[in-house]
Order: sequence, then structure tokens, then C-alpha cells
Amino acid sequence: MLPILLINVSVVLIPSLSSIYYSMTDWRGIGAAHFVGLDNFRRLFFDDPSFKHAFTNNVIWLMMFLTVPIAIALVAASLLAPIRRGALLFRMMLFIPYVLPSVITASLWRTLMDPDHGIMGKLNSLGVPGTEKALLGTKHTVLPAIAFIDNWHWWGFLMVLFLAAMQNIPPTLYEAAKLDGANRWQEFRDVTLPGIRPTLVFMILMTSIWSFLTFDYIWILTQGGPAGASEVLAVLVFKDAFQNFEAGYASAIGLTMSFFVGIIIMIFIMLRRRGWEI
Repeated sequence: MLPILLINVSVVLIPSLSSIYYSMTDWRGIGAAHFVGLDNFRRLFFDDPSFKHAFTNNVIWLMMFLTVPIAIALVAASLLAPIRRGALLFRMMLFIPYVLPSVITASLWRTLMDPDHGIMGKLNSLGVPGTEKALLGTKHTVLPAIAFIDNWHWWGFLMVLFLAAMQNIPPTLYEAAKLDGANRWQEFRDVTLPGIRPTLVFMILMTSIWSFLTFDYIWILTQGGPAGASEVLAVLVFKDAFQNFEAGYASAIGLTMSFFVGIIIMIFIMLRRRGWEI
């Protein structure tokens, strides 16, 4: 175990502790770092409107991913659970988007959403209203459009996890519910959801964490544009560190992101101590 521990200390623990120091410095990423105390955090919370905008986008992203993909995955898993013939084929088909590289998925959907090509181009040629706009180039639609693309690859993964959890529920519970006159919705509400609650709560936790760390699809598709409309905290960190050469300020943003993630984890720890199965 010692070599693995040394690797984790060198690539995780030491950089994490270093970021705490650099967050209190004026550092360009190279050369000497000049200590400035909490000035980066003062600038972050009181003088930087781009931080507030990126944080708002992260919250919007979080709300979208705590509702749409989880709801779709639950419905799909409940519909696939009773299927026996061809079940593996259906699961593979729905899971394939998750294993595709994000670059390929983003490039595919960028073309499909182009008003001159793909699905949007075809609908536009048919005169469907609203399809003449570039969804990835319009301020009010860019964030939902990127979330749709990310959700397209994400919900299949959730579906497979929920389906595996549903198949571990004893069939006798469903038989007892049917004898009591429960319909399909009542079975789902009173048997399925309680049976998969540990998996469901855990995936809500992980989705909440990943929503604050989202980066790849936004950067590949828009790099935070147009005019910062799709900019989130991870994109802001990247731009400040590697484009504006403000590595110290970027470290402060990164620590703030870790703080928000820590709050989410603490909420779930408190729920676990109160008796929740997580």
C-alpha cells in the first residue's frame, strides 16, 4: 500500500496544501509568489462580478441535474426492470453515450444544434419557429443547451445504477403490494423508491459534487461564452490560471469551490447520523 499512498500524497495532498498558501498570494504561476493575505478572497466576494455570475450558473446547473436526469433515469429503470428478453441489449444501447469521449459527444451535438445543419437545420428548413437561432450562441439558451448535451450522456449511467438497485428488491414486496391492491404508481412510491433509497441518495450526493466541478462540456462547446453566459466556476479557474496568469487568484476560487462541495458533504453526513441510509 505504501507506493499507492506516496503517489496520493504527492499528486493530491501536497498540491492541495500548496493551493491554500498560493490562494493568499499574488502569483502568476511562475516566479516568486508575493503574500497578500486574504486580499484575493476580498476581491472574490466583493469586487468580482464574474465570480457571482459563475456561481449562479453553477447553482442553475445543479438544479437542472438534480431533477431532469435523475427523473428520466428512474422512469427508464422502472420500465426496464420487468423486462427479461433483450434486457442486456436495451441497457447497452442506453449506456453507450456515457462511455463516449466528451469531445466526440460535444462535436456531434454542436453539429446537430447548428441552425444550418443537423436536426436544427432540418427543422429550420421546414419553417419550425425558434429553430433559426443558434442555441449554443444565444445568451439565454446556451446553458440549458449544454446541460441537455451533458444530460444525454449522463442519464444512462444513472439508469444502470438504479436498475441494478431495483433488481435487488425482493419480489415478495411487489407481490404483497399487489395483494393489497396497489397500482403501478403506488408500487413505485412505496416499494421501489424505499428499496433504492441508498443508491438514490448517494447519486444525488455525487451529482451535487460533480455539478460544482463541471468543466469539460462547457469548455469544449463554448469556453464559457457567449459573453460569459455559460461560464461556471471551473471555467473561471482555468481562465484566471492559464489565460490571465493569476494563479494565486485562481487558487482562491478553487478553495471556494472546495468549500461549497464540503458543505454538500457535511449535509449528507448529518443526514447519515440522523439515520438515513446513505
